[in-house]
Amino acid sequence: MSPIESSDEKDIFRHTPVRFLGYANEVGEAFRSLVKPVVVKFSYVVAFGYVAADSIDKGFIESQKTHVNTTEKTKKVAIATVDTVLWQTFASVLIPGFTINRFCFSTNMLLQKSTKLPTTVRKWTVTTLGLATIPFIVHPIDTFVEETMNKTARKVYNE
Repeated sequence: MSPIESSDEKDIFRHTPVRFLGYANEVGEAFRSLVKPVVVKFSYVVAFGYVAADSIDKGFIESQKTHVNTTEKTKKVAIATVDTVLWQTFASVLIPGFTINRFCFSTNMLLQKSTKLPTTVRKWTVTTLGLATIPFIVHPIDTFVEETMNKTARKVYNE
């Protein structure tokens, strides 16, 4: 099962507020102009911690299932873990973090060149717009990563 598919069981990493930890770095990127760089770096630690926890969880869940032999079990556990690491890294951390970073950078440059807003107002405007953008990028990025993985990595390890 892919990370954006749902199952009958409630997945703490995908169907509860824990999911928002995966977006910590986007929040960090939105606040980049207002906080010290260490805060932004910490937001990536939180997001990658979420990726690691979800990946371990998916590997553990697979390990609890019945398999024909230990070789098959090892393979299925590895696939579940690697698939989650890849999907979450791209869909929750790298692509959205880059997107919000570039959105905020461009917005800041545009406001700097086209307005006479005081620096503090401009930075808060950029942060607010960056935060407001996050909900709009999640689904398209998730879908893009899902489709890309189906055409690449999953073809390799699902054969």
